[in-house]
Amino acid sequence: MVLSLHSKPFTFKLSQSLHTSQGVVDKKRGWLIKLKNSSGNYGWGEIGLMNNYEIKQCEEILKVLGTSPTREAMENCISKGPGAVGFGIGSALAELDERQNSGNKKSFLEAPRSAILLARTESFFSDLDRLIQISKDKKQQLTLKLKVAIESPNVEKKFIDKLLQKLPLDCHLRLDANAGWRREQAEYWAKYFNNDSRLEWLEQPLASHDIEGLKKLSQVIPVALDESLMRYPALRNSWEGWQIRRPALEGDPRVLLDQLNNGKSHIAISSAFETGIGRRWIHHLASLQQQKTLTPTAPGLAPGWCPTSDLFSTNPKTVWEAV
Repeated sequence: MVLSLHSKPFTFKLSQSLHTSQGVVDKKRGWLIKLKNSSGNYGWGEIGLMNNYEIKQCEEILKVLGTSPTREAMENCISKGPGAVGFGIGSALAELDERQNSGNKKSFLEAPRSAILLARTESFFSDLDRLIQISKDKKQQLTLKLKVAIESPNVEKKFIDKLLQKLPLDCHLRLDANAGWRREQAEYWAKYFNNDSRLEWLEQPLASHDIEGLKKLSQVIPVALDESLMRYPALRNSWEGWQIRRPALEGDPRVLLDQLNNGKSHIAISSAFETGIGRRWIHHLASLQQQKTLTPTAPGLAPGWCPTSDLFSTNPKTVWEAV
């Protein structure tokens, strides 16, 4: 089957810079792709990259595919490039096949309530007070995500002490070190949060290759893997604790789609700052995680971190025309 393939490059800046232990994230770039089959049906995809060194590799893949690739050629490309290529191509093919539509009236499900990623700015605690009040007024669960391993241990301890003084007991907290702690630092925080029910998990507390240390730590405190899953994809089938799954970066979304439809537990869906085209899939998978598994949890959709424009519309044609 021969398909029609068109692509457009995109780039945008985040609403604010995101500081992590591995550096600063402030923009996203990549390609939107549009597939059309002989029946006139469309499939839309997004190849969004977080690393500049992947740009040339993706350019070459799109060049080789050309504008009239076969279905077989598209499928074969999924495993040959970065995970973002697999996501873009796989999601477009899945939409052509209506794989995401499992008896629902709407092709793509709407996102459930997200965890809140708060920036470490001067207004952090006033923003926190506002969020706590809103959650009380609306009687909604507040889940807060905080980037850590950014400042000195003493500074971070004072910051988290103050945070916990304000955070109600019925709120959830996720600490994301982005692989920035040493074992002794992670062990300190595990003891610090011992018997504190507000902590949902420590997210990638140790280096991605330190699987032994992560397993040991997970015996005393909930540990969610992120970077380790990207480095060692086989862990997605063997790690029994929480998994932070970033579909837009990990590859063909049809794999995760099947896992969620089959009730795979301890998965948290996370955004990688997608345009409206990719975001449809992230929201859809996050909704499935809530509906289909025995361990529903708030996804990490980073509300407020992307600009407000047509590039983030829920209508793929609007997104395409915005570039």
